[in-house]
Amino acid sequence: MNSYGSFPGARPRRLRTTPAMRRMVAETRLQPADLILPAFVREGVSEPVPISAMPGVVQHTRDTLRKAAVEAVEAGVSGIMLFGVPEDAKKDAAGTAGTDPDGILQVAIQDVKAEVGDDLVIMSDLCLDEYTDHGHCGVLDENGRVDNDATLERYAEMAQVQADAGVHVVGPSGMMDGQVGVVRDALDTIGKEDVAILAYTAKYSSAFYGPFREAVGSSLQGDRKTYQQDPANLRESMRELALDLEEGADMVMVKPAGPYLDVLAKVAEAVDVPVAAYQISGEYAMVEAAAEKGWIDRDKAIFETLTGIRRAGAQMILTYWATEVAQKLAAGRR
Repeated sequence: MNSYGSFPGARPRRLRTTPAMRRMVAETRLQPADLILPAFVREGVSEPVPISAMPGVVQHTRDTLRKAAVEAVEAGVSGIMLFGVPEDAKKDAAGTAGTDPDGILQVAIQDVKAEVGDDLVIMSDLCLDEYTDHGHCGVLDENGRVDNDATLERYAEMAQVQADAGVHVVGPSGMMDGQVGVVRDALDTIGKEDVAILAYTAKYSSAFYGPFREAVGSSLQGDRKTYQQDPANLRESMRELALDLEEGADMVMVKPAGPYLDVLAKVAEAVDVPVAAYQISGEYAMVEAAAEKGWIDRDKAIFETLTGIRRAGAQMILTYWATEVAQKLAAGRR
């Protein structure tokens, strides 16, 4: 102690004294506009189908998807990422339902566009895994491996039918080499220069995708380690980032979010395009399961995970809690 005051002289706790003080000096702010809602729409169902591993999330009918889109707009959510779930009988080796203009994803895009217009950024998953009978993200060669270049041809077709359906943003998520450039060329060829590309730049081969397999009715046998990234690698993500930007990506994404915050931060520091992160099904399921057990405070955990993703550098967060969180933010509840 000295004659001029008590030790310590620096007291950071002064800025934590009240909720109002903490709110005023908060470095990271979560807003409804930061959020994007992933949504599943299933062909041939008359009622929403609950996803057992993701409590509160459903496979929508076309009608309930429309309602979910309206609810998202009203809550201030910025976008919706659509995933189509075709009837099993329509799956084949080439995933032809994914390029059928009347396929479930294409009609869902049209439905949402008719319902909310440009009030919500309509995004679409551009990948074959939902539509192939083998469950992989591309077509297979004679040895049963995913054929990168043949798959790119299918992605080009998918991009065009999704753009024709009225989508604002396509999200090529298969982790094929060259996918962004091929999709950009395919869109520009048909005069869809305004359709943006959200590149799944760093999509890791993760255990946390488990519940998503149920959500999309996946037929996958084996794994996707030959095309999704190894969780051990970070420099590889930066190489993927450079390639995606060179090929014309408008936005880039890291997926999953929570286990890869270091990758997210590195990507966010390196680019001048918007950065997204996808809080995936397993991240959602863990919080919901622990909360159901009474082991954690559900709402606090949700906001803490999302704030951490935002703090790491994501300007946009895809999360299954998007509408709920946006509503609570608007009501001042957090």
